[in-house]
Amino acid sequence: MSLARHIFIVGASIALLALSLTAALAQIVVVGGKNFTEQLLMAEMTTQLLTSNGFQVERRTGYDTTRVRQAQEAGVVDLYWEYTGTSLREFNKVTEQLSPAETYARVKRLDAEKGLVWLKPSRINNSYALAMRRADAAERGIATISDLAAKVLQGQRVIFASNSEFYERSDGLRPLEQAYGFHFGGPDRVVRLDTDRVYQVLRDVRFIDVGLVFATDGRIPAYDLLVLKDDKEFVPHYGMAPVVRQQTLERQPDLAMHLERLCDILDDEVMAGLNRRVDVDSVRIPKVASDFLRSHGLI
Repeated sequence: MSLARHIFIVGASIALLALSLTAALAQIVVVGGKNFTEQLLMAEMTTQLLTSNGFQVERRTGYDTTRVRQAQEAGVVDLYWEYTGTSLREFNKVTEQLSPAETYARVKRLDAEKGLVWLKPSRINNSYALAMRRADAAERGIATISDLAAKVLQGQRVIFASNSEFYERSDGLRPLEQAYGFHFGGPDRVVRLDTDRVYQVLRDVRFIDVGLVFATDGRIPAYDLLVLKDDKEFVPHYGMAPVVRQQTLERQPDLAMHLERLCDILDDEVMAGLNRRVDVDSVRIPKVASDFLRSHGLI
């Protein structure tokens, strides 16, 4: 065999192998997720659901909000569960006060321009919220964020615990303070912690007065926390839905059907119960996910 022919055969073989690998990778659905319990649960349930229906799935979790969106736009992540308020304020910089339906319609349209498809939403609204120990809130006469703001303006010392993301976000702490006309104060009045630690210090550390929580977190009732009413309706609706790359849906259109079956059975109460099994009852996420999917005949 001539050297030229040998080189041609080797080159052709490499090209075929590359094409085969590309085709194989193209069939893998990469499920993303953020770095807190609800997102880890949703990524796990999605992975189990799709795998049981014949999809090849790779799960990649632990992203923060900005990076998971960047990964999806770059094609590294095919789908993940996002919140309408996050897309509205953080990704699309829309500051209008919109109804839940208007919020979903707006982000669906804006993100479609970026090649991202919002599928049918669940009935989950996992909004940001401020919470206090119920007994402390009652003793201090605080039931709303306006009540809290009034206490701070009167000179009461109030220590707030927040995760780093809310502290920095465009729909986070500073805009909330502006909307309610108050300021917690200097760095000694705002403590930045990991999300899980916020719940722990609210429960156990008496010098922390109020903390950032997620509305569907199972630790809120378990730790007897009171969510303060957002009486000025600053926080947008954070409806949760699967968001999929348009190219991925074109390649595997059945994804929508399976994901929307899961959406149909999710609401705030259900999600809070699932989160509680992980964060309070210490059940491992894969078991919580499989128990739930099996109980509803999805796997």
